Amino acid sequence: MATSLSIVGGRVIDPATRLDTLTDLHIANGKLVAIGSPPPNFAAEWQIEAKGQIVCPGLVDLSVRLREPGAEHKGTILSETRAAANSGITTLCCPPDTLPVIDTPAVAELLQQRANNAGMTKVLPIAALTQGLRGEQLAEMGDLKEAGCIAVSNVQPIVNTEVLRYALAYAANCNLTVFLHPQDPWLGRRGCAHEGFISTRLGLAGIPEATESIEVARNLLLIELTGVRAHFCRLSTARALTLIKTAQANGLPVTADVSAHHLYFTEHNLTEYNSQYHVIPPFRTLEDRQALRTSLIDGNLQAICSDHQPHEADAKLSPFATTAPGISAVDSLLPLVLQLANELSCDLLTALSWVTLQPARILGIPAGALTIGNPADICIFNPDLHWTLTKENIHSLGANSPFLGWKLKGHVTHTLINGRVVYSYCEPKKTLTDSLSNLAE
Repeated sequence: MATSLSIVGGRVIDPATRLDTLTDLHIANGKLVAIGSPPPNFAAEWQIEAKGQIVCPGLVDLSVRLREPGAEHKGTILSETRAAANSGITTLCCPPDTLPVIDTPAVAELLQQRANNAGMTKVLPIAALTQGLRGEQLAEMGDLKEAGCIAVSNVQPIVNTEVLRYALAYAANCNLTVFLHPQDPWLGRRGCAHEGFISTRLGLAGIPEATESIEVARNLLLIELTGVRAHFCRLSTARALTLIKTAQANGLPVTADVSAHHLYFTEHNLTEYNSQYHVIPPFRTLEDRQALRTSLIDGNLQAICSDHQPHEADAKLSPFATTAPGISAVDSLLPLVLQLANELSCDLLTALSWVTLQPARILGIPAGALTIGNPADICIFNPDLHWTLTKENIHSLGANSPFLGWKLKGHVTHTLINGRVVYSYCEPKKTLTDSLSNLAE
């Protein structure tokens, strides 16, 4: 395998340095060694022609369920890291709700060892905030950090406010970021859709907006009390965003993200009872969706993640309320971000920062940027390639996506991790029928 290579003729976009120009990248021994002219005595053993393509830092995804250990019928570390790599994602975070839960160093080390053996995307485990995610006894966060856990998270609501307070204080003492999923433990706990006119008309149990905003408010008060660095995951309501904006303006160390699918769908998509739209938090109102989009532009939301949750087909075949929530989402992350940039009239430097630089900053890792001397984790994509998301071309084991049948624009052609090409796209040969169809469009 080549130890040195050059990526030539591409449009290089690096949000960290605001670089956006036609130039070359040069890689040696797994690291980026030059941008522009090659360094002295550099000889590339291999060359990637990137003319007409965009070269950017590898994507950093803040939430990807790998389903292993414990639910290998839905996905495996190999299948889901391969799907992520094929989608330009070079670093991902695995939430702690595996089976067993990531609440001991042994589980964290097992996850990383299997990810290393898979040889695809870099996997950063997020540890449980409490043992077994039960919200009762604190996890050994110091040991989990030493075992490679990048952050700690509740995932499930913690009922006891005193336990949550001491958990946040312990995380602050360990210098760990806490990933918070704001969901009141009682309000809407049996719900499956946004509480409002549509859920009432459909006869679906509702999850009120207050479920999120009440928990955000409680968490913010405890963050102020403990001084912990906190990140709010998958926000979905305008009210919660207002609380976050105020907290950030007051200097609290808080960040927040949103899933890509919450930037597209609303409660109105549930009218056909299609279980592919069953997610937690639920899709909210049109006003909430617009607030999420506006907050990205304003900087109050820092990152977009896939919130990838692959399921087997049977998990989505029951009546809406009894199906498993979640979307298989890594395959559609990049093209949805590109489409969003177009819809918001946003430049690519800003849009790509939501899935590269900003999530890396939240994690405090040297990723999401094209930095000389750092590992060459790079995504190359064709911004003009049109394709349709189908069950056949989803790389994940889970094909549960409401985006199936969507015509997308922008496709990854190469993914490099530590300077090694882990994915290279071969465009299918076009038939005469395909060509005529494209001309008709």
